[in-house]
Amino acid sequence: MKETEEKLIVGSDEWCIFPQLGIPGVKARVDSGAKTSSLHAFNIHAFKRSGQPWVSFDIHPVQQNRKISVRCESPIIDRRVIKSTNGAAEKRYVIQTPVKLGEKIWEIELTLTNRDTMGYRMLLGREAMNGRILVDPSQTLALGRLSEQDIRQLYNITDSEGSGLKIGLLASNPELYSNTRIMDAGTERGHEMIFLNIKDCYMKLDDETPEVHYRGGHIVDDLDAIIPRIRPSATFYGCALTRQFESMGIYSLNSSASISQSRDKLFSLQLLIKSGLDIPVTGFANSPIDTKELIEMVGGAPLIVKLLEGTQGRGVVLAETVKAAESVINAFKSVNANLLVQEFIKEADGKDVRLFVINNRVVAAIERTAAPGEFRANLHQGGSATVVKATSEEKRIAVRATKAMGLTVAGVDVIRSRVGPLLLEVNSSPGLEGIENATQKDVAGLMINAIEKTLKYKRAL
Repeated sequence: MKETEEKLIVGSDEWCIFPQLGIPGVKARVDSGAKTSSLHAFNIHAFKRSGQPWVSFDIHPVQQNRKISVRCESPIIDRRVIKSTNGAAEKRYVIQTPVKLGEKIWEIELTLTNRDTMGYRMLLGREAMNGRILVDPSQTLALGRLSEQDIRQLYNITDSEGSGLKIGLLASNPELYSNTRIMDAGTERGHEMIFLNIKDCYMKLDDETPEVHYRGGHIVDDLDAIIPRIRPSATFYGCALTRQFESMGIYSLNSSASISQSRDKLFSLQLLIKSGLDIPVTGFANSPIDTKELIEMVGGAPLIVKLLEGTQGRGVVLAETVKAAESVINAFKSVNANLLVQEFIKEADGKDVRLFVINNRVVAAIERTAAPGEFRANLHQGGSATVVKATSEEKRIAVRATKAMGLTVAGVDVIRSRVGPLLLEVNSSPGLEGIENATQKDVAGLMINAIEKTLKYKRAL
């Protein structure tokens, strides 16, 4: 009984203090199933001090808060391979430092690792608890709780410092209407908006400290979220950057995986069909030998020929006769271009409906009309846009298509045919100018709202 009374009784999680590291409070998961203790760390750099190995690192001590950051330094006592609960092995620096729980303080070993994706910034393992702690798993924060106000006082947070999120816009042209509107919408809501030009970003691939660097070596690691607006020509590198930010625990409004599959026209159509969505009859073949069968497959001429790599209406050709179709298809194939052949919906009369979807809800819709002499509606090629009331079926198709792609934000193009609405395309970086000007809706603001909702951020009144 005496031994029990001398031990500290803790719950399943507790606030820990590290006086030598300058960390006044970090919530730890108490886990007797784990041998070693670990602390969240990024920007980890080893160096020598008086001939001895030291390590410097940054920590966001409060979960889901990237604005609070503490820079720490400590001697290195070891570097070990640690196997995590998911079985992955990682080589980590080990430091030794005093920890304070309740009124007790003692030295423990900590391994340093990026815990951005974990539920807690720290894990307290059994080696640190041996002979000192008893765990009552029915309790939580048995040694005391910290309110939001307590945390603000501990880290000297003022209202101005904690007023908004830090959001990066990952794009190519800061002058583009859509990009300026998103930047303005975020700023108007009290957020710090950072424009990140895709070509000026580069990555450090590392299992301990993945990083994105920007213009001259600045490390971009303090973002709450990013909004990828990747032009088609930058899809490969833009998606790689988005994946890197995701690996750092930074929320992406559209995920890298969803953007990649939406940009693959053939794969995206296959996914949409698998989800039970109707598209115009489409054919795909690799060999020019199959040209005649391909044309017959989609009902003959007139038909549409689309390059898989085409964007914003470019690489889309109307072939009005079988002979013209054969010529266009064989010409494209002679330069090893991948293409789709699609039935022509004559009754659409050069019009389609663009539905803007955010968080599985259609927030705006316009009807786009082709410019004189064109067969397809395209605002980049002189087309016009007017407000339209989307039908319940069109809204259902748009939401289902967005879900099938795994997107949070999408522009979904639907064509009205005699058999009902048919899905043309799902765009992961839809333009805002046409739809905002026509509907007078703050679509950019709704995109910022979607980030706030996901990150559970509430603006001060």
